Amino acid sequence: MLRIAPGTRHRISVTVNGRPHAGFAEARTLLSDFLRHELKLFGTHVGCEHGVCGACTVNIDGRAVRSCLRFAVQVDGAEIRTVEGLAEGGALSPLQEAFRRRHALQCGFCTAGILISATQFLETSPNPTEAEVRDMLSGHICRCTGYEGMVRAILDVAGETP
Repeated sequence: MLRIAPGTRHRISVTVNGRPHAGFAEARTLLSDFLRHELKLFGTHVGCEHGVCGACTVNIDGRAVRSCLRFAVQVDGAEIRTVEGLAEGGALSPLQEAFRRRHALQCGFCTAGILISATQFLETSPNPTEAEVRDMLSGHICRCTGYEGMVRAILDVAGETP
């Protein structure tokens, strides 16, 4: 069995939001912590640290995943997209703009993870029903909004105006 001494740090190289990044992480460092503390990308929030709330959701190689359930060493060489990568050229993405317009956020703590999940969801399901949107959102916990504005914003972007 391979033994790694406590405190040993490994070099991690990833592409985040289209730009190469590198840093160091212990084998036990969570991806969420690596993004926030090593790469100084603070848009990914840490909520429950059990994969339940969805606040830490990022896109890894085309899939929305909970960054609190992955170790940084597991994503060496991966392509990662965080909420900071949604806006382009200083302009909000259509989904971010719809969230603003529909008042789909209040405190904003959960919003980053929801935006990442919803972006990936719309890429794979461009014309969802309201029930499908609500099912996707069921993987996220928001204590402020009641989800109605989020549902409307996602449906707006999908081209389905209620």
